[in-house]
Amino acid sequence: MGILDLFRKDEVTGSKVLVCSLDTRFADWLKMDSGVYKRFYPSTTSSAFASVANLTEALNQKYDIVHVLCGLNAAGAIADGSGVSISGTDLIKKCSEANVKLLWIAANNAPEAYNKGFSARGQKINVVMVMDRRGPFFSPFLNNLLAKMSSGEAMPTAWNQLNPQIPSSVHPDAPDAIFFAGRGAVKLLP
Repeated sequence: MGILDLFRKDEVTGSKVLVCSLDTRFADWLKMDSGVYKRFYPSTTSSAFASVANLTEALNQKYDIVHVLCGLNAAGAIADGSGVSISGTDLIKKCSEANVKLLWIAANNAPEAYNKGFSARGQKINVVMVMDRRGPFFSPFLNNLLAKMSSGEAMPTAWNQLNPQIPSSVHPDAPDAIFFAGRGAVKLLP
């Protein structure tokens, strides 16, 4: 990041969203999460991809937010039904290169898988890695977060308002997630 980056306005108007899955077992969450995004971001696309290649090809459509429902293997890789996989680090890098501002891995996955396969270090992208959606609390949390973000709040500010980052605090009405703010000042407007 150069000195001029500190003064550059990082605001997106007309944010494009991709909500997708790589497994049919996430069909209900795909429908639910897409519905929440569509309330705030009219340019939301919902897709059930058959392969990792379909997902990476979709990044060429220049999405600002990519919300992926997928499982991770023990090494922290995302695999499709045919066994083809991509590491979380590689997906983060591909998203960053495609100028995605926010990547969600929005299905329940073990923290060990994220630790092994996901590194966003050096990438200019916000990343959320969900360990536990916490059942019925996920959609209201996502709704409240997107309401704040679509109104002009930067994601770290909105996230902290809903889920204060106080050591040893537990928020049963918010997902258990890891949030990396590599592009914290970006504002994602509809």
